[in-house]
Amino acid sequence: MRDCLHVILVDVSLPSREAPYRWLFLDLNSYFASVEQQENPELRGKPVGVVPMDTDSTVLIAASHEAKKFGCKTLTRVGDAKKLCPQIILVQGDHKVYTDYHKRVVETVESVVPVDKVCSIDEMRVRLLQTEASEKAATEIAQRIKTAIYKEVGECMTCSIGLAPNAFLAKVASDMQKPNGLVLLHPDTMHQQLAKLDLIDFCGLNRRMKVRLNLAGIYTSEDMLNADRKELRTAFGSIVGERWWYLLRGYDLPEIESNRKSLGNSHVLEPKLRNREGAFGVLMRLTQKATARLRAESLTAGAYSFMARDGDDRWEHAGRCEPTRDTIFFVDILQQSWIDCRVANPMQVAITFSELVPHVATTPSMFDIDNSRSDLSKVVDNLNDRYGRNTILPAGLMKHRTAAEERIAFQKTELFDEGGEKKAPKRRKK
Repeated sequence: MRDCLHVILVDVSLPSREAPYRWLFLDLNSYFASVEQQENPELRGKPVGVVPMDTDSTVLIAASHEAKKFGCKTLTRVGDAKKLCPQIILVQGDHKVYTDYHKRVVETVESVVPVDKVCSIDEMRVRLLQTEASEKAATEIAQRIKTAIYKEVGECMTCSIGLAPNAFLAKVASDMQKPNGLVLLHPDTMHQQLAKLDLIDFCGLNRRMKVRLNLAGIYTSEDMLNADRKELRTAFGSIVGERWWYLLRGYDLPEIESNRKSLGNSHVLEPKLRNREGAFGVLMRLTQKATARLRAESLTAGAYSFMARDGDDRWEHAGRCEPTRDTIFFVDILQQSWIDCRVANPMQVAITFSELVPHVATTPSMFDIDNSRSDLSKVVDNLNDRYGRNTILPAGLMKHRTAAEERIAFQKTELFDEGGEKKAPKRRKK
């Protein structure tokens, strides 16, 4: 049994040729759609699209393997998906079920090998010991993980696994063969494998960054792999380019920790709420949820932005303030600014907080009324946490208290329990 009290020393040397697979990256295939097929046997083998609501103007948040064969994928408009695949079955997402499956998958993987980091709702990574990093040992671990998920979580829950000298390349490898893939990147042959990829196949490179690299004379992955450190630094416009030079050669660099820069909520409105009254009510609800998240994460916000849009018609009100996490403060701003909104039939609304500062690092004025209101909001959070969501809420939100239910984005791993501190998930008994 592997020791879970596992101390890691940073190793920035090149990997051993005999035991190069120091990282394993796991990516669950078509995760939301696969969960729906696992829960509902009648959906298995059929094209399935998971949607936030039943309307042609929204988008797919997941597509099954069968639907992807017709060109349907995440963010495909539902109306377009129906044209591409007339037989597609649309299912409204059940995000509580997705978080439950996520926890079960993590526990199942950890029954085989300790998880180093849960990266998102459908991704996680494992650091392998030296004795586990040979091709034979690493491949056996990957196959054991696949088998365990199949037996313990469900036959529809497949995953693609990448094995490589560092976590970055392991993630790239996990995307190279789907579904149910297993790709190994060995230092001696990975240059040839990586050179076949498009630049945007590398995690962290989007189309805008591809244009920037093209302007620097880097048009293909082969060009990027052959560039020296100085050329990559110039192409990326920062020292990040040098970091990529090392990562692409298998160096196992320490991860750069980044502080959260923003927090917010957005929501695509149901057709019946696509009017000024409905949009305003949902935006108030999002404000309540976002400020509760600030308090749950012990943060305050020094800047804010409200948004409503319908196609190209867009309204936005942004501003700065003394760092606060008070719900009523932001609701007052919304009420005052909404008068200027000229979007008649908003389709989507959002609130974003930025300039986030830990609550303990702020020093508010002792005469500021917001201090006591913020404390009151925290008391309300605790009561809602104890007696149930929406036990206490502002009167203006009563009509919309069930609007904008929490959904799982892929970068999240759990639903936010409104009104209180996040609780550690209960461990399932083996």
